[in-house]
Amino acid sequence: MQGGVVGKELTAKGKATRSRIIEGAAVVLREKGIEQATLDDVMARTRTSKSQLFHYFPAGKEELLLAVAQFEADQVLEDQQPYLGCLDSWEAWQQWRDLTIQCYEEQGDRCPLGSLSLYLGRTSPGARAVVMELMRRWQESLATGIRALQAAGHLPADVQVDERSASLLAAIQGGVSILQSTGQAYHLRAALDQAIGDLRRTAEVHGGAPAAAVAL
Repeated sequence: MQGGVVGKELTAKGKATRSRIIEGAAVVLREKGIEQATLDDVMARTRTSKSQLFHYFPAGKEELLLAVAQFEADQVLEDQQPYLGCLDSWEAWQQWRDLTIQCYEEQGDRCPLGSLSLYLGRTSPGARAVVMELMRRWQESLATGIRALQAAGHLPADVQVDERSASLLAAIQGGVSILQSTGQAYHLRAALDQAIGDLRRTAEVHGGAPAAAVAL
């Protein structure tokens, strides 16, 4: 079952149409803001009729916004690729760090997912589920990267993977929150450098690959 289309599986064409509506709505919301954007704007952008829109999102704007929130959550992780999916060397971690900072610097104080979550209600089941799943997937990607370093012999086997990945994610979120408030990426850089640096110092202590290989 897809979104608001109840009782039947979408055809390939239907899935494509639904995705086109969601992606078009995401563009409209980024350009106009949630409060100003209307369903008419979305229909104009995506060249869909009202009947089509309500076929895929029968509950209307709120249901569409929740689908856009999921799209934006997926985009958060997609924007960090290919490095987030292949953190098997210190060089890859450096490249991921640089890309992540670049993405958030370009975004500045605009956070589509944050705005959508706030509009829908951060404690609403739908919005909370989207954010929780994003954080779970994000932390698991970081954990996979730490395990990849262990497998490559760059980190000892006794490193607490879950704690380290949780700390990294918290560092990102804290730095991004300050960036959105101040427009400055200094704290995000410092938090990521400290978290990754701690990993590399652990490698040094246990005789792993020298941390000087890539300068943070």
